[in-house]
Amino acid sequence: MIVVADASPLRYLILIEHAHVLPALYGRVIVPPAVITELNQERTPSLVRAWLSNRPEWLHVQGPMQLLEPLRGVLGPGEREAIALAAELAADVLLMDDREGRREAERRNLIVLGTLRVLADAAEHDLADLPLALGRLQQTNFRASERLIQWLLEQDAKRRAP
Repeated sequence: MIVVADASPLRYLILIEHAHVLPALYGRVIVPPAVITELNQERTPSLVRAWLSNRPEWLHVQGPMQLLEPLRGVLGPGEREAIALAAELAADVLLMDDREGRREAERRNLIVLGTLRVLADAAEHDLADLPLALGRLQQTNFRASERLIQWLLEQDAKRRAP
């Protein structure tokens, strides 16, 4: 399975101590260099930068052959490189939270999953406790509607009910 990730899902999964679900769900994850640059910025939480300084072997860095020029003003470098790389590699999945980035990726017929879907899938495979993970996520600056969070929790409760 070929999985390309943008910065946001990695950042939040690291912050809530759930990055371990990525290799369990997908094997290796590929990120473009711009994503590594974004995650190493001074404003990035030190926990994320420390995690990156000892990058796990399942996280591979690979740049796209060509950037998506028309998107220069709309998306940041990480989103542009992640979409371009996912398209070039014919990735099975692109992990991305940015709304505009998701729209552009879907316009290019890429399958896009966000942080919430990764956590829900991890819970379904008994790799994560969804209420705990979502509680931790809500303590960060991650944005999602309360209605969506409640729906995910209800679905998880139904799945776990005897």
